Order: sequence, then C-alpha cells, then structure tokens
Amino acid sequence: MENIVNLKELRENMERYAQKVQKGDSFVVFKRSKPLFRIAPIEIGVWEELIDFTKIRKGGVDLKELLQRL
Repeated sequence: MENIVNLKELRENMERYAQKVQKGDSFVVFKRSKPLFRIAPIEIGVWEELIDFTKIRKGGVDLKELLQRL
C-alpha cells in the first residue's frame, strides 16, 4: 500500500517527508480528497548530468542570461 499525505501536511513538514523519500518511501499527495501527484525517490542512474552551471559561475547562471545566449 502506498503512503497518503495531505498537501497541507506535506507543506508544513517538507523536510520530514524529503527524508522519508530519501530513505525509499513514496507518497501520493491529496488535496480535498483528490490525488494531485506522487513523490518518490529517483532511480539511481536515471539522471545524467549534462552541464553543471555552478562550475561556470559560483551560484549558477542567471536564467535570463542563459536564454539570451541561446
């Protein structure tokens, strides 16, 4: 059975739920008795780093500046 959490509860306790997801738990988030979305841990190896903007400039690159260069 998948864990269920109310959106308000998630907002008020985000750090606690983030830790649970990091440990492998997943949750279906509800608002007014209707499911909104699911939060779950990512699968290792699914994400591929294409570019780390913090390596270009400390703190990252401003989005507007990046879009202007495209």
